[in-house]
Amino acid sequence: MAAAPIARSFLQVAATEEVATPLRVVQIEGLIIKHCKEFSPALVTGQLLGLDVGSVLEVTNCFPFPIREEDEEVEADGANYQLEMMRCLREVNVDNNTVGWYQSTLMGSFQTVELIETFMNYQENIRRCVCIIYDPSRSSQGVLAFKALKLSDSFMELYKTNNFTGEKLREKNLSWVDIFEEIPIKVSNSALISAFMTGLEDDTPVTQCDYDRLQLSTNPFLERSAEFLIECMDDLSMEQQKFQFYHRNLSRQQSQQQTWLQKRRAENMARKAAGDEPLPEEDPSNPIFKPIPEPSRLDSFLITNQISNFCNQINGVAGQNFSRLYLMKALHEN
Repeated sequence: MAAAPIARSFLQVAATEEVATPLRVVQIEGLIIKHCKEFSPALVTGQLLGLDVGSVLEVTNCFPFPIREEDEEVEADGANYQLEMMRCLREVNVDNNTVGWYQSTLMGSFQTVELIETFMNYQENIRRCVCIIYDPSRSSQGVLAFKALKLSDSFMELYKTNNFTGEKLREKNLSWVDIFEEIPIKVSNSALISAFMTGLEDDTPVTQCDYDRLQLSTNPFLERSAEFLIECMDDLSMEQQKFQFYHRNLSRQQSQQQTWLQKRRAENMARKAAGDEPLPEEDPSNPIFKPIPEPSRLDSFLITNQISNFCNQINGVAGQNFSRLYLMKALHEN
């Protein structure tokens, strides 16, 4: 007779087995869009609340952070505000588990060091946190400009060491495309909201969003995207100049070291001939043997990410605009 299996409690299973399910989908509602559009073009941010269920991160609620001046005690007031809001949500039986934060952006410019530092601060307590990026300017073109981002594990390990030299990046096989991971987004509203929106629908099958998609005037958006792209190219050129300056200094130092080493070897040969002890061939007190620190490549990686984002935006908008123009040409001919 087979022995009966030993029943284990949930805490025992959680203590002995850790299920590392990869995050595949972020499910959100439309509250983020409302907050970002109301304050556009000002940039806003807020807290994401929800549940981490298997491979799906469900964002069930959110609340905005207050906009404060720079001279106020932002950090202390912001922390107290978050705690008070989460306490109030808990009292009314609303999900108050932090799963990340959201922020609006202008023309898709969000790849910054501040974003990475915020990620690392969240990651200390929340292993699978995400950042929802919403771009109201892109949404005005008839596109739902949502992105769910997280830092890659390999980048976070390297960021903790704060060593972004070329040798370390080659060792980790890390490039600029390996900083962020984009997770697919699923927009889902509650049954009550869906029923309310269905009641608001007109009899006509055409909505305002459909008209927005047919707008032919995309020159302002393309011009601003091109301006931001040019600024990023200038920033990348400045970063390259830093590396060129570093390599020139390194080459000059190596030349000085070789000259000093040749003199020291000639001096040692003379000392050996005189029967004296040779001097060491390295002198740590000499400034020419002090290592020159290599500039960090993190800024250049982020700028390259930003350039790629702007190029994709321009490519997508230009392709859609050509399709509209050909459509209007066919309608005029008919």
